[in-house]
Amino acid sequence: MDGVSAQGATPVVMGGLVAALAQASAEIDTYVGAARRAASKVLVTDGRPDRKALATHQHMAHGLAWIATYGDTLREVSHWAARLDAEGKFGEIEALLSQILFSEYIAQLRGGIAMNQGEIIRPADLGCGAEDTAPLYSAICERFVVEGKTADSMAAAAAYLPDALSRATVENSGLDETMSMVRDQFRKFANDKVVPDAHEWHLKNDYIPMEIVEEMSELGVFGLTIPEEFGGFGMDKIAMCVVSEELSRGYIGVGSLGTRSEIAAELILIGGTDEQKAKWLPAIASGEILPTAVFTEPNTGSDLGSLRTRAVKEGDVYKVTGNKTWITHPVRADLMTLLTRTDPETDNFSGLSMLLAEKPRGDDANPFPAEGMTGGEIEVLGYRGMKEYEIGFDGFEVKAENLLGGVEGQGFRQLMATFESARIQTAARAIGVGQCAFELGLQYALDRVQFGQPIFKFPRVANKLVMMAAELVGVRQLTYFSARQKDSGKRCDLEAGMGKLLGARVAWAAADNALQIHGGNGFALEYPVSRVLADARILNIFEGAGEVQAMVIARRLLEDVN
Repeated sequence: MDGVSAQGATPVVMGGLVAALAQASAEIDTYVGAARRAASKVLVTDGRPDRKALATHQHMAHGLAWIATYGDTLREVSHWAARLDAEGKFGEIEALLSQILFSEYIAQLRGGIAMNQGEIIRPADLGCGAEDTAPLYSAICERFVVEGKTADSMAAAAAYLPDALSRATVENSGLDETMSMVRDQFRKFANDKVVPDAHEWHLKNDYIPMEIVEEMSELGVFGLTIPEEFGGFGMDKIAMCVVSEELSRGYIGVGSLGTRSEIAAELILIGGTDEQKAKWLPAIASGEILPTAVFTEPNTGSDLGSLRTRAVKEGDVYKVTGNKTWITHPVRADLMTLLTRTDPETDNFSGLSMLLAEKPRGDDANPFPAEGMTGGEIEVLGYRGMKEYEIGFDGFEVKAENLLGGVEGQGFRQLMATFESARIQTAARAIGVGQCAFELGLQYALDRVQFGQPIFKFPRVANKLVMMAAELVGVRQLTYFSARQKDSGKRCDLEAGMGKLLGARVAWAAADNALQIHGGNGFALEYPVSRVLADARILNIFEGAGEVQAMVIARRLLEDVN
């Protein structure tokens, strides 16, 4: 489409943009394929990813993951643009943000992608030569780099941003009417019930009030994707994304309350017996039962195969002994999905089992009123509202009938089956945090007057906000694509991992830039943006640290290299 800036003068939208997006995306896919083949010469042996080579050449492997993530992101933005265009809904703001994102990401693919602040991946690092990178310098890619992100196009996009605060944004673009209504409902709930008090909860390290949890339950948050036959709403993963985004935009703690129910429900749906499904799923869906995930140990982290907590069967109970750490919201939880080693002769994944461990609710005065269970709080920078604990088990009893699936040794397989959904939801939470940072930064930029005008008028400020908006478009479409893949029964661990990987970086960049827009005030604890910065930092650590996530993506990319 062709367009002009909001001021009505300089043409800023590239002509034939939808077709150009598709063409450039195809060129980028060609480059990603070439990068995979180049990296495979070092990272693949006898047609299989070489673990030793992957460990030795982590920079290359992780860089391949980032390059492919950029490629998938731009492809999904292209598809999104085409869908909107077919419906007559591809407006100028959508066009501007799309071409700006393409311009920036193509330039980074050429010159270097920042995997973090100090690690850059460049084509040469993967062994790519001029022939491999040629697609990035094709006429269409060159056009995006030269024309897509100009001072005029950035200014034109910035002119639309104030409307973002009155909901005239691209958030609902591509969603059907039902999902748009769901977003609006949960945005209203977050604005009315969460945003006014979230910062105080954070500063005081208070629990999210039970009244909020109960209202979330009434809204169906905990049973969102649980089938109707078990008392849930039976909605799809797109609904999970939309709800998680809006609640996390209000406060990541609120958005993350539903994560525990999502993980527990999926574990039971995938691996539970009929009796376990009938017993637990309706109670989780209604919010009567609040679950928590108890997987990580002090010396394991992402290396679950070395897990030590053991469960020994004695009669009709398992007795659990060991230590767990970084357990979120365990005090007020009624049910723990507890990963243990039931076969003491193993030292790998094969001896792990999942227990549905019941426990009484506690409080700050008596956190764990259960025999054989103790714990201490871990004080944290952000991601508050539920509280983190290290937990010790010493003969803690779990009914043998609560062995998930009724067969020992299935725990790791059961857990792995939930990773797609967990990472999709984490990506959605990251989008919510990034959206919150964008809105805080935008509002402050409009309100703060310096040198006789709002600081939003200064390009270095406005440009930060435009890039936040453009990157949120990209990671939102990548995440929604993974959710649609999941809903259609297709494997989506690759796409879900990419959404989580990129989402964490986008949220952190948005929070960091929003704080910078606040200047010295952003460094003051009284301003909510200080909380958002702390909250954003956890996203690159939990549900698989960014480095681990990149390696998982790389392995998948190298499984079938043509």
